[in-house]
Amino acid sequence: MVTVKKAFPLWRWLFAIIVLASAAGAYYVYVYSVTDDEVSYVTVSKGSIENIVTATGRLQPRNFVDVGAQVSGQLIEILVDVGDQVEEGQLLAEIDSTVYRANVDGTRAQLRNLEAQMQDRKAQLELAQIQLRRQRQLVSNRMTSEESLQIAEASQRSAEAQVQALAAQIDQTSSTLRAEEARLNYSQIFAPMSGTVVNIVARQGQTINATQQAPTIMQIADLSVMTVQAQVSEADVSRLSTGMEAYFTTLGNQSRRWSGQLRRIEPTPQVENNVVLFNALFDVDNHQMALLPQMTAQVFFIVDKVDDVLMLPVNAISGSSNRQAGVAKVKLLLPDGSIEEREVITGLSNRVQIEIKEGLSLEDQVVTPQGSQRAGNAQSTQTGMRPR
Repeated sequence: MVTVKKAFPLWRWLFAIIVLASAAGAYYVYVYSVTDDEVSYVTVSKGSIENIVTATGRLQPRNFVDVGAQVSGQLIEILVDVGDQVEEGQLLAEIDSTVYRANVDGTRAQLRNLEAQMQDRKAQLELAQIQLRRQRQLVSNRMTSEESLQIAEASQRSAEAQVQALAAQIDQTSSTLRAEEARLNYSQIFAPMSGTVVNIVARQGQTINATQQAPTIMQIADLSVMTVQAQVSEADVSRLSTGMEAYFTTLGNQSRRWSGQLRRIEPTPQVENNVVLFNALFDVDNHQMALLPQMTAQVFFIVDKVDDVLMLPVNAISGSSNRQAGVAKVKLLLPDGSIEEREVITGLSNRVQIEIKEGLSLEDQVVTPQGSQRAGNAQSTQTGMRPR
């Protein structure tokens, strides 16, 4: 048997050729053609660049005081609440003063008794002095014995000694009275400074024990000036210096900046989870009372800053021919759609934006790395195409 092969139909050949031609044309258009949207570029703009150190901090009052009790007893009344404004010397709270008042009354009575005894001792001293003078006259007239004179002299010295001893007792009792009066006064707690009551620890009716240490009743703070306590990592703390500008934002209002100057870097670090952190402090004005204690602050320390300069995103810099001199290269998109590699002088960078000192002008368009390859392929096939 002879097998006869059928010829491949002509229409199938034509169909295959058309499909291959269409695929080749689509591939050519995709790879070698350039549209306005396929070239990625950025425009040179003007603005400010800040080289900063970031940290997280907490707000604390610059001036505050813990108001404590110096005597023990029951806290019978608290006259203020948290948030109240108080003036220096204002009565804040009272401790039961029954015992202290009784001690003052008893010491005053004892002092009056000693003062009465002093009057008696002085009278006896005066009498002894009179008798001594009389005995001296009698001796000079040979009308009494020498022994009587000696007895009179001894009586006079004894009377003087009794007056001096009683005077010492009076001084001692007076000192005790002053101490008792002070304890009585301590039963009333007064504000040591003007400010805001930010915390009350004790409660009315609580028994206060001030035997070994002064228990805290409340805390008063001057909220007109707040201190930011920022925790800076050991890698960044060497970049900080006293007097440098700093600002922060709060979680509740990230659009508002609060500015100040670095006042102090505390030398003793805090170690948290094996991370070494140093406290950097600066103060801000808070007369509007918009800031409160313990607020979280996102802090920015300005290491260097330039204003009103030409700048580009860092990723638009394709390479650096001389990093020490600040020389880099960019790919400039020309008006005719072609690309020119140009050397530029760079300045300050904050890892997002970089300053352009020389080589470019405002509104120049620079091709970014993701658009460079496509634009480079297009130069051999199409010209005169400008981005929108």
